[in-house]
Amino acid sequence: MKKFVTIILIAIFSAAMYAGDPARKGTTGAEQLLIPVGARGISTGGAFLSNLTGIESIYYNPAGLDRSGGAEAMFNYMNYIADINVSYFGASTQLGDFGSIGLTFKFLDFGDIPITTAEFPDGDGRTYSPSFLTMGLTYSKVLTDRISVGTNFKLINETIENTSATGFAIDFGVQYRFSPQLSIGATLKNIGPNMRYAGAELQGRTQVPGTDPGSPPGNYEIVAEEFQIPSYFSLSGAYNYSVNEQNDILVGGAFIANNSLEDAVNLGLEYGFMKTLFLRGGYNFALGGESENSLFGFTVGAGVNYSIGSGVGVSFDYAFRDVKEFPTPNHIFTVKMFFE
Repeated sequence: MKKFVTIILIAIFSAAMYAGDPARKGTTGAEQLLIPVGARGISTGGAFLSNLTGIESIYYNPAGLDRSGGAEAMFNYMNYIADINVSYFGASTQLGDFGSIGLTFKFLDFGDIPITTAEFPDGDGRTYSPSFLTMGLTYSKVLTDRISVGTNFKLINETIENTSATGFAIDFGVQYRFSPQLSIGATLKNIGPNMRYAGAELQGRTQVPGTDPGSPPGNYEIVAEEFQIPSYFSLSGAYNYSVNEQNDILVGGAFIANNSLEDAVNLGLEYGFMKTLFLRGGYNFALGGESENSLFGFTVGAGVNYSIGSGVGVSFDYAFRDVKEFPTPNHIFTVKMFFE
């Protein structure tokens, strides 16, 4: 317990040193790392970092993966902003006393984008489609009945025609349960080196200045600027109030300390009936003093868990997320399979 408290205190002081900096907006890349997955987590505002378990916890706090037991598979689809669609697939299994491992893939679909040139500013009839992929490998372990830890190793690739940038990042997470009802958790996400674009699209040939007319052209390559990935620290707590044997109410909150955005607070609420039917809601707001600082506002959702039998179960979850600066909101659909 003393070691755990020490770790949390160090994380809090570290977050204070690297608090949110709105002046650095637009200076980071790999923003797909900030796109959440899982309809349950999104509909509750991303607030349940301390008690979310199973495969959906991989994105929010990998420490929760080993608490579910058995094997799981998950597919998530989101229509994001600006006609971008996000697909996510994950699978995990528990390996006895060793812990649990998981493998995840996140894809961004930008659709077909017209190619424009100086001669054809409205497009020349050709199109291209960027490819953004994040692949993750997760390890999680329950250390005691109260403490669990986890980490994600992520490979990030962004490709635009023949030019690409590749990087990697690491997440760390811990969950602590004071009781079956009360829990706290902390995560440190997207820690990794800078990324840089390189490739054929940044190469060319041109006449070398100072050479005689008719001299052969020289080769050149544009060296792109490096960019950081968006890391952040989060600290959360949750409480599960059991009204009776059939009704449960779960409330939670999380503080997010960003390295290139305003700090934020996430709030979430979930009502469960017979651990089968769930209604959810959440809200996100930035700590910048202005409501427009946060792109996303309230979230709502619902879910149902169904036992097929013989240790096999399935869940269907839906989330709606309000988007303030775009005409259409986010719709998120998640299907999960459980194998005990």
